[in-house]
Amino acid sequence: MVSLAALSLIVLLAGTELLFTGLDVLNLKHGARAVRESESWVRESLDVDDPDRMLAYQRQKTTLSRVQSWLGVALVLAVVVSGLFGDVVGMLTETGRSTVLQGVGLLIGVVVLSRLVGAPFDLYETFVVEERFGFNNQTLGLWVRDFVIGLVISVAFSAVIGGVVLAAVERLPTLWPVAGWAIVVGFSLLMMVVYPRFIAPLFNDFDPIESGPLRDAVDDVFDRAGFECEQVYEMDASRRSSHSNAYFVGFGETKRVVLFDTLVEQMDHDSVQAVLAHELAHWKRGHIWKQLGASAVQMGVVFGFLWWVTTSQWVYAAFSLPSVTYAALAIGLLYAGPMLSLLSPLTNRLSLAHEREADDFAAQTMGESESMTRALTTLAGENLSNPFPHPWYAAFHYSHPPIPERIRRLRDGTDGSSRDESTDSASSV
Repeated sequence: MVSLAALSLIVLLAGTELLFTGLDVLNLKHGARAVRESESWVRESLDVDDPDRMLAYQRQKTTLSRVQSWLGVALVLAVVVSGLFGDVVGMLTETGRSTVLQGVGLLIGVVVLSRLVGAPFDLYETFVVEERFGFNNQTLGLWVRDFVIGLVISVAFSAVIGGVVLAAVERLPTLWPVAGWAIVVGFSLLMMVVYPRFIAPLFNDFDPIESGPLRDAVDDVFDRAGFECEQVYEMDASRRSSHSNAYFVGFGETKRVVLFDTLVEQMDHDSVQAVLAHELAHWKRGHIWKQLGASAVQMGVVFGFLWWVTTSQWVYAAFSLPSVTYAALAIGLLYAGPMLSLLSPLTNRLSLAHEREADDFAAQTMGESESMTRALTTLAGENLSNPFPHPWYAAFHYSHPPIPERIRRLRDGTDGSSRDESTDSASSV
């Protein structure tokens, strides 16, 4: 007989998935209707010759993602509710190893299985969907290489972070939530340094932009923005995909700006400068630290919830678990995941505000808004992005305002200095 706690988990996971499936359907219908009503704007402003192709791309990507998500929910519920998860934990406890090693072993197993389950979907997305729409430049050999390296990195980081947190649970029985929170936040800070210097180069080449017209354009926008950064790189994104973007990462002497080579190829220098100014705003306006602070608060709530779960005996009885904390932690995370997803409209509001502020900063830095407008339309058109998401869908899924809203806001002000913040509505750039 299924316990009340297990039934609540089924309702939470399946209900959340059903909600997001409904939002997907609503969004696809809304987008198709809006694109057809604004077909001339899509053709002329976004330079999309075939709007139906844009809609088909969104439809196929959405469907594939939702099928994968439903499969994940079904597998999780089958394993947990059937008692198989409790059996696996029981076998781990019988090994006689320390609870830290048991928990790390369980975590590694989950990471490996999730990557293996996701691999067929990633293969289909890359070599069928992306290939069909002309985005894929990746070979099967490169995909396999990326998969293996990504799996090794995921296992290594999961083992280290999971092991440290579980060691804190064992040695600090009353204070481990605080220690665990500090470990996760510290890891987030560390990754801002480690990722660009050691992990990203395992997948892409980063060539410093040291001289030439592009470097002159970069230096010019840095001077206008009052910003200093010697590490400016062009990344060989075209090795895998024709999608384009740019991003800013790091802090202090480790900060760097990365431009996709596809973005440099698709945009004129003024538009590239506007994109750079937008990215620099996230540093100049303290968005990176504000986002980190918001994430830290969120993690604090999660660890508080996990503390309650692990100290409540119901979780062990409801799921037939041995009395080991790492098993209760795993169940607690299954509850926390969908709850965080349901709260995403609240957490997205901060990011939306930061993106609007970054657009304003780009317009101010450039002294005009047309360069940023051209950059946005190029990104949307080249990437076949959905320009008209349904407001409900955008509330849950969009950390950036929709392209038409961003363009409207940019054009409402002559220099980017006077925008009406009341026009809020429902990707780095």
